[in-house]
Amino acid sequence: MLFEYLIEENKPLAPLTTLGVGGAARWFAQADTEEHIAEAASWARQNGVRLFILGGGSNLVVADEGFDGLVLHVALLGVEEDDTGPGQRIYRVAAGQDWDTFVQRTIDENCAGLECLAGIPGTVGGTPVQNVGAYGQEVSSTIERVRAFDLATHEWVELPAWECRFSYRRSRFNTAHRDRFVVTRVDYRLTPGGAPTLTYADLQRAFAPGSQPALAEVADTVRLIRRAKGMLLIDGDPDSRSAGSFFKNPVISEEHLAHIAASAGKAPPRFPVPEKGKVKIPAAWLIEHAGFAKGFSLGNAGISSKHTLALINRGGATSREIFAVAERIQDAVHERFAIRLDIEPVLVGFP
Repeated sequence: MLFEYLIEENKPLAPLTTLGVGGAARWFAQADTEEHIAEAASWARQNGVRLFILGGGSNLVVADEGFDGLVLHVALLGVEEDDTGPGQRIYRVAAGQDWDTFVQRTIDENCAGLECLAGIPGTVGGTPVQNVGAYGQEVSSTIERVRAFDLATHEWVELPAWECRFSYRRSRFNTAHRDRFVVTRVDYRLTPGGAPTLTYADLQRAFAPGSQPALAEVADTVRLIRRAKGMLLIDGDPDSRSAGSFFKNPVISEEHLAHIAASAGKAPPRFPVPEKGKVKIPAAWLIEHAGFAKGFSLGNAGISSKHTLALINRGGATSREIFAVAERIQDAVHERFAIRLDIEPVLVGFP
C-alpha cells in the first residue's frame, strides 16, 4: 500500500494546534487526495489502531500523553462555483481550504451568508462538524451538502444538510456519529448581492441605524471585534495561543434564568433559541460573575486578557494546566449558578 510511505512516527502535535499543548501522535500522515483518506482508513483498520482526523488545529486540545493511534491531516484543496439560478451560488469547497481565505473570496465576489464568520481560524472541513457560528450566523444556514468518507461502511457519502442534524454547536458528526465520518468537501449555498446579517448587538452598534453596510465592511468589523477579544490569530500575541471559545454558551429554561438573575442581582443577556421556554445566555457573563477576571492565571495557563471565554497557553503550558483552569471555572460557575459549562474544543488522546 503506497499510503504506508506517507506515515511518520511520533509526530509532535502541539505545533499543529493554535493552543500549542499536548504530546505526539504515534503515527501521522497527510491526506492530499480522497484516495489517501480511504487508504488511511484501511491501514488503521488492518492494524487495529484508532484514527483521528486533524484539520486546522484551531479548536482542539491534545492530551499531554499524545494520541496512541494514527492522526490524519486532511489537506485537500480546491473551490468550485456553480450559479444555480438567480440569487443563488453554490461553492463546493475542499475540506483542507483555509476557512477565512474562503470567506474572504465569497465577500470579494459579493455573496452574502458567511460575512459574520470572517476571521475564524481553521479549515473548511471543521465547519459542519461543530456547526461553526459567530455574530448572528451559523454555517448550517448555508450548507447545502457535505461529502464524507464513512469509516463504518468504507463508502463515500454525500449528506444533504437535513441529514447532518445541525443544532447549536452540534451536528451528527460530533454527537451520535462522532468519529464515523471524514469530511472531504462542503457545499455552501450563498446569495449574490444579498444583504449582510446584522442581528448581533456588537455589529448593530458598529453601524448607524438604518445604514446598509457592504459585506466587506461587516466582515472587516467582525475581524476588528475578534481581534479586540484575542480571537484573531496574530503572531506574537499571547492571547492568540488558545483554542477559541473554551466553553459553550448554555441553553437554559426561563425559570433557571430567573434564579440566576435573583442570585446575581441582575439578569444576564439572553438570546432566543428554537426550543420553547429556553434561552441562551453568555458563558462569559457567568464566568465573570463567578469571580473570574480577564487575565486570571494559574501556572502557565490562564484566561485571555481580552476575552473571558478563551483559555490560553501563557508559554510552556501543559494540557493538565489548561484543564486545571477549566475545572476551577466550571466548579465555580456550578456552585454559583447551578450550571455545568460544557467544553467546546475537541479533545484528543484523553480517556
